[in-house]
Amino acid sequence: MQFTLFKNIVFITIFSAFSCGNAGQKLELSSVEPEVESLKTKAANELITHVSQTADTTKRFGRKIDSKSATHIYTGANQWQQYMPLLEGKKLGIVANQTSVVNDTLEYPDEIRIVDFHLVDFIVDFENHVTKVFAPEHGFRGKADAGELVKDGIDTKTGVPIISLYGKNKKPSAAQLADIEVMVFDIQDVGARFYTYISTLHYVMEACAELGIPVIVLDRPNPNGHYIDGPILEPEHKSFVGMHPVPAVHGMTIGEYAQMINGQGWLNNKIKCELTVIPMQNYTHDTPYSLPIKPSPNLPNDIAINLYPSLCFFEGTLVSAGRGTENQFQVFGAPSLPTEFYPYTFTPQANEGAKHPKFKGERCNGLDLTRTPKNNRLNLEWLIEAYVANGRRPDFFNKFFTKLAGTERLKWQIENRYTYSEIRKEWIRPLAEYDSMRQAYLIYK
Repeated sequence: MQFTLFKNIVFITIFSAFSCGNAGQKLELSSVEPEVESLKTKAANELITHVSQTADTTKRFGRKIDSKSATHIYTGANQWQQYMPLLEGKKLGIVANQTSVVNDTLEYPDEIRIVDFHLVDFIVDFENHVTKVFAPEHGFRGKADAGELVKDGIDTKTGVPIISLYGKNKKPSAAQLADIEVMVFDIQDVGARFYTYISTLHYVMEACAELGIPVIVLDRPNPNGHYIDGPILEPEHKSFVGMHPVPAVHGMTIGEYAQMINGQGWLNNKIKCELTVIPMQNYTHDTPYSLPIKPSPNLPNDIAINLYPSLCFFEGTLVSAGRGTENQFQVFGAPSLPTEFYPYTFTPQANEGAKHPKFKGERCNGLDLTRTPKNNRLNLEWLIEAYVANGRRPDFFNKFFTKLAGTERLKWQIENRYTYSEIRKEWIRPLAEYDSMRQAYLIYK
């Protein structure tokens, strides 16, 4: 229990102040009392504050896990002993959203309770000067739609200015970084090339490198980190949903990915960022990990996160991937799909994260994938079959599909009746080459 350890140190200091006179030279009580009383008051105030915050946070975020089956993965954010010394006395920028939390683990005989503290609140409470918070797609609190303009603002709890890194301002400007000495990046990724948090990471590293500002990445698990798969992005199709020549499923944590961006010279003019990655404890790429906080509005659970790399391709077609329902990225469908093959129906409506969903108010015929076994590779069969079931319509794919695929060839292959196995054969060599390259940047087995 890391916070509790911190508080214990305070009380040990108090105890030492009382007991030190018994070993060696005796101290006059009158000379010790003022210092002891000061320490006692400080410790008591800190404990009261901690208990109050813990009680309030437990009410909002506290969750129980089975102590017998729990695998304790300590994220980079929880390794505060490693990064707090790097922040002391510095003017800080923090790239964060709702997933940027520090955990306190409270252990009981029959359960473990996890309490979450937002990283910004945590760093501010350690009397560090946070100058600005930078928010990625979906905003600081993670409520905005995909692609929605996120405005700048002020964090009402801390009073820290919030700068949006989405829309026209994807890369922090020199003016926005002028009063920052260290940048901290802590955002939960899901391991797909088109999930834009790694693009935000790129631009933050690049902007900081150009101004000589160190970047500290607090590492987090990749829930899809157990495999790599899909076509490699071609440079001519670079966009915010795909900036680097990596497969659709890249198989790296956010910290490992940052090292790869730096090491491969992908920043502008091959500039190098002064990068520090705070690694996790007890994590491997094969370690199952259930995200405690949804990383974006349309990835509400483990099933959606696992299916996301496969179903996101539907975003570039006339088929819905379930936005506007309670089963986002766990179902797919369209009014044009035949009911005899697609018996599941849903009607998208405006909701959090999808104010204007595809086919709003229209009944869609599709498939329910909520009970699908965990995927260990991309599944393009659903996409290919939906294309065929739609009569191979020329308008089935839109321009966004090529950005998601990172290549024009995948669309061409599907339109020219390539089977899924035939498509996969062309990925074998490029994936092997990518895997060989990424080995140099892996932190975990």
